Amino acid sequence: MADLFLHDWKQDPLSEPIRKGFGIGLKKAGEQDERVVALCADLTDSTQISLFAEAFPERYVEVGIAEQNLVTVASGMAAMGKIPFTSSYAAFSPGRNWEQIKTTICLNDRPVKIVGSHAGLYTGPDGATHQMLEDVALMRVLPNMVVVVPGDSIEAEKATIALAQDLRPGYIRVARDKSAILTTDKTPFEIGKAYVFSPGQDLTIISNGTMTAVALEAAELLFHDGIDAEVIHCPTVKPLDSATILASVKKTKRVITIEEAQVAGGLGGAVAELLSEHLPVPVIRMGVKDVFGQSGTPAELLEHYGLTARQVMLQAHHLKENF
Repeated sequence: MADLFLHDWKQDPLSEPIRKGFGIGLKKAGEQDERVVALCADLTDSTQISLFAEAFPERYVEVGIAEQNLVTVASGMAAMGKIPFTSSYAAFSPGRNWEQIKTTICLNDRPVKIVGSHAGLYTGPDGATHQMLEDVALMRVLPNMVVVVPGDSIEAEKATIALAQDLRPGYIRVARDKSAILTTDKTPFEIGKAYVFSPGQDLTIISNGTMTAVALEAAELLFHDGIDAEVIHCPTVKPLDSATILASVKKTKRVITIEEAQVAGGLGGAVAELLSEHLPVPVIRMGVKDVFGQSGTPAELLEHYGLTARQVMLQAHHLKENF
């Protein structure tokens, strides 16, 4: 297996908000291509798009709290040859403006990049109204849309630059609070690719976003229990890396997916659809299951919704003992 140059998260635990990587990546993308422009709905500092706005004020548009205008204006700019990035909280974009994303961006196949910040349970005390858990499903269903859920801030930087070079509509999901850094500057990232972060033989754990750190911790626990788990980090939900997933599952014949989002229509749904058509095996989908979020610290919320290494370990034992 190729060296992925992962960060030694056990010996040197580091953390940083994933949204910070987006801000750094967008500034770099702007330096590389003058067609890159940015638009925001009055959340420049929160979403970290401020780094681009300060570096390129003439290429930045503040639309105010008007998320439907945000993406519609961006679509018009894309029609004129620009590569727009729009940022807001995911609860509002794509939460509030999904119809405009569908009709003005995806229907016309415009290279607008939607940045859904403060997504998932890492939004913490902001509660159910701001903890966007349905965004992956909403965006994955749209024709032409690429959907990326980076695992840490370093990967978010790479994903942002890659999206700027990709001429399809794109969605990138980033979290607010600090989460573990798993990768390094040398770790590869390519849209449409999944990566085996930890090889194994007994079952496959497929994860993305903040949950890849949980999957790796669970694999460590399982190793001590005599279960050899393979961890696949799958930052691109659409297009899904079917080849990497199928190659792993042919070997392990058992699957757990884990995501910090609704399991319906998200990563778990995408994997289950793939396997049901090509390689039916037992699958356990872990995530938020048909309920809304609530206020709490990220750690409290992950415990409440069963998104911890211990819960993954228990589900893995269930699979191993029963299938």
